[in-house]
Amino acid sequence: MTNEAAPLNFIEHIIEEDLSKDYKREQLCFRFPPEPNGYLHIGHASSICLNFGLGERYNAPVNLRFDDTNPAKEEQEFVDAIKKDISWLGYEWATECYASDYFQQLYDWAVQMVKDGKAYVDSQTSEAIAEQKGTPNTPGKPSPFRNRSVEENLDLLEKMKNGETKEGEHVLRAKINMESPNMLMRDPVMYRTINKHHHRTGTDWKIFPMYDWTHGESDYIEQVSHSFCTLEFLPHRELYDWFLDQVYDSNKLRPKQREFARRNLSHTVVSKRKLAQLVSNGVVTGWDDPRMPTISGLRRRGYTPDSIKNFADSIGVGKRENLIDVSHLEFNVREDLNKKAPRIMVVLDPVKLVIDNYPEGKTEMFEAENNQEDESAGSREVPFSKELFIEREDFLESANSKFFRLTLGKEVRLKNAYIIKGESVVKDADGNITEIHCTYDPDSRSGSGSEASLRKVKGTLHWVSAEHALPVEVRLYDRLFTEASPDTNKERDFMEFINPDSLKVITGYAEPSVKNAKPEDNFQFQRLGYFVVDRDTTTERIVFNRTVPLRDSWAKIAE
Repeated sequence: MTNEAAPLNFIEHIIEEDLSKDYKREQLCFRFPPEPNGYLHIGHASSICLNFGLGERYNAPVNLRFDDTNPAKEEQEFVDAIKKDISWLGYEWATECYASDYFQQLYDWAVQMVKDGKAYVDSQTSEAIAEQKGTPNTPGKPSPFRNRSVEENLDLLEKMKNGETKEGEHVLRAKINMESPNMLMRDPVMYRTINKHHHRTGTDWKIFPMYDWTHGESDYIEQVSHSFCTLEFLPHRELYDWFLDQVYDSNKLRPKQREFARRNLSHTVVSKRKLAQLVSNGVVTGWDDPRMPTISGLRRRGYTPDSIKNFADSIGVGKRENLIDVSHLEFNVREDLNKKAPRIMVVLDPVKLVIDNYPEGKTEMFEAENNQEDESAGSREVPFSKELFIEREDFLESANSKFFRLTLGKEVRLKNAYIIKGESVVKDADGNITEIHCTYDPDSRSGSGSEASLRKVKGTLHWVSAEHALPVEVRLYDRLFTEASPDTNKERDFMEFINPDSLKVITGYAEPSVKNAKPEDNFQFQRLGYFVVDRDTTTERIVFNRTVPLRDSWAKIAE
């Protein structure tokens, strides 16, 4: 059977077509250009995987360029977090770049545009400029300052640069076409004054370039061959090309902007403004809260790099936006962790199980597979004694024939151990069961090969020896929003859809083998789900975050 190559996506078709015409393979260069005004989220992960994946496919460099042109919102913390996330996903960038590296070149080009009569300083308010731009159906009107002299424009621009003007007093605009059907071409703003400290340039610059002026010119400086953006930047392509026309040297490669559709994820918001609102309002504990759709949050939740990359690969790139159900992301992490995560026994809602005929003070060690999906994972020893903890929901005093767990008068197997039979219960004054008493068959030990051990019973329960149990804090995370698309309802604020049950903190009991587990160690709690050790873990207390249950519990709710 031959392995057929995967079909090319439309982005790869664009590259292949360019290679067949005027591009050389050695000229290929891609980039990932985040703005450091927040943490990267799952939407960025798709763009990261696209650009770095193309770099791997074509053996081409991929630059990491920070679009750091707004000191009012950008911080070094976000730069550091972005670099950490990309490295964690397993990608290496060729060059670490910053738009601020190009401030002088961008300014010099802007000065030349003023001299060429292609840019001018506008002294109107932002509201007046917006009003004069017109509407998609009505042309804009020229600014009264559109025909300022070159000398006056250069003088004002220099004063803006030196901080001799107030914020909002002047802007530099490109002189294009106020009647263009594309409103972005109606004399767009190139520079504005911001009197704030920049995380890299300090207070050297008082004016900062706008995205549209910065982005294409940065691509050109870096000789990026293909600048891939999400679909909302399609109207910007005309402006991207117009700005390149002003600086392009035919001896150099000219970048191309092309667009692909966002893949939105259900039960999340990915607007940085809204994510920042969740943080500032205390809905979550920070940008890396395990309920956040940030890459840092997913990492802390227990998602693996491969699960995120597999997810991005499975949804692909397209030309039309659509909403991907978060269950698809959860499926990918289950698939990955099923192969990789060691199995352990943990009881989350414990009730004591006493084996009446088991010897007092006796402890046995049972061998348990670490992962039946991975032969190389080996095994571990688990202690067994007279008193155990089992899950409260695994016992009913009386049950019908469809209940395959423990009940009075019926047998079940304790995983890797013995077959037991329910005998009686002890209750408190309120009628709550505090102890379950049972008997065991000493000849039924798992793996012994005895006739009793081969006896078929319908249920198998996980358990933890009460004497050896390790108390652990378990954070049961769930989806942050109850609605599939919480930020598209025009009549209600997205905050109204916060899931009040998105976090429940309990104490569970784990087998002692996890005593030395480290943050980011993944486990499958047998029969319960996938969990990861949280960074809040100390030598006195292990903290687990639930990544996902073993099965999609929301699917039942939706039925």
